[in-house]
Amino acid sequence: MIVGYSKYDPAMQARPAWNAGKSVGTKRPLTQKQIWAVRFFLEREGRLRDRALFDLAIDSKLRGCDLVKIKIGDLVSGTDIRTRAIVIQQKTGRPVQFELTADVRASLLTWLERRGGMIADYAFPSRVDHASHLSTRQYARLVDEWVTAIGLRRAEYGTHSMRRTKAAMIYKATGNLRAIQILLGHTKIENTVRYLGVDIEDALLLAERTEI
Repeated sequence: MIVGYSKYDPAMQARPAWNAGKSVGTKRPLTQKQIWAVRFFLEREGRLRDRALFDLAIDSKLRGCDLVKIKIGDLVSGTDIRTRAIVIQQKTGRPVQFELTADVRASLLTWLERRGGMIADYAFPSRVDHASHLSTRQYARLVDEWVTAIGLRRAEYGTHSMRRTKAAMIYKATGNLRAIQILLGHTKIENTVRYLGVDIEDALLLAERTEI
């Protein structure tokens, strides 16, 4: 027998639901306009590290735990920023590749020239322990700060918004779930469907655009 709480229990009447006031659904991706708004804010504030971290988060589509552990050697080849990079995902143990577009390479180069360091060093070090990397908790706090700075509700956006943004844009442009699965490093396409929030409306719109 499963023992739980009864809604008729007086002790439960004043107890709020665990998700009261919280957004528990999938975090929203950013729009192109919102991306540029965040970039403008970070540039205006002179936050080179945050601009590079934000840009890399969007392009790489990595989970926060993988993003913060990226090392300089993962991003550079000689004196240049790579056009493509590859990392091993912590969750699956499998490699995933991602592209680095021109604007992102420029912001990364600006930050890494300021940061200095060796190829074995983390690209985004902890300010508490320079031998370690930025924590996922600190990364989450930074994302909260970025989105609230441009007038968004942080309850609706988070680190997964960074991961979903470019994937959602590519899906809307192409409807190619298999490509998104590869880019996100998902082992099952069902995970990609859930992650993007694909529903019957999406399917019908894609079908309507396809003439035979």
